[in-house]
Amino acid sequence: MRWLDERGVGMQVGPARLPIVPGAVLFDLPLGDASIRPDAAAGYAACEAASRKTPEEGNVGAGAGAAVGKIFGIRRAMKGGIGSASVTVDGVTVGAIVACNALGDVVDPETGQVIAGARSDDGRSLLDTRRALLRGVLPQPMLAGSNTTIGVIATDAIITKMQAGRLATMGHDGLARAINPIHTLSDGDALFMLGTGESGKTLGMMTLGTMAAEACALAVVRAIRAARSVTVGELHLPSASELG
Repeated sequence: MRWLDERGVGMQVGPARLPIVPGAVLFDLPLGDASIRPDAAAGYAACEAASRKTPEEGNVGAGAGAAVGKIFGIRRAMKGGIGSASVTVDGVTVGAIVACNALGDVVDPETGQVIAGARSDDGRSLLDTRRALLRGVLPQPMLAGSNTTIGVIATDAIITKMQAGRLATMGHDGLARAINPIHTLSDGDALFMLGTGESGKTLGMMTLGTMAAEACALAVVRAIRAARSVTVGELHLPSASELG
């Protein structure tokens, strides 16, 4: 907010301009030092560091403490992460960056194969949560909101505020293709939508929505494939590459 205020960026409300900044967090307390938290200085530094370079993926930023497949307990889970992807159609681009800290498994939408998630009792193979639940295997009790997939979708198309809201909703379709189960009572999934208008044109909402969903699905898969295994004390969370 301070970074925006210094540059006169914000929403005009009567005599004042307010640098309103929405935000979301994910629950990553099982990993690392819980006393280290993002603060105002970190937010300012992030604004200063913003660039057009390809962002890092995997165990960085919000992805550092992310885990997936916790539905049968954190000890049978795997490492989550952060990933980004973009889709371009007729000179218009829609991109997404997603931090995947889901309760459910991550599935490759192209193949239907589970690539990370809850593991078998011995921890050596993937369980396939969807099929396990349908067989009647009971999930472990989970603290509400302790699993979250959050992200930002952005496009250079010209869009209205109402269209942005609908595109954020359609982006969740992409999350649902890549995460199963998703939107559970123990997940706090959230997506934000931005439009810069830099392309100077727009596409129909059908195409933009399809692009938003595709970018989100691809970003989730990239987050998991870029993640690296982590060991904290007796807890070991393998990556997709380690288990594969």
